[in-house]
Amino acid sequence: MCEYRVFLDGELVFDEVVYAKAEGGDVILKNVLGQSKVIRDCAIVEVNVAETKLVLSRVGERR
Repeated sequence: MCEYRVFLDGELVFDEVVYAKAEGGDVILKNVLGQSKVIRDCAIVEVNVAETKLVLSRVGERR
C-alpha cells in the first residue's frame, strides 16, 4: 500500500495518508490509523507516487 506525506505551503501537514478527496474547496484526508483531517480552502495540485507525496495549495494561490 502507498501512504502519502501531505504538504501545504512546503510544510508537512499530515502523514501516512491513504485517502484524499477534494470536496467543495476543501480536501479530506485519512491516514492508515483511521484518523481524518480536513484542510480548508485548498486544492490538490500534485500527486507524486514515486516520492509518495501529495501537494496542496490554498485556493486562489494556484498558478
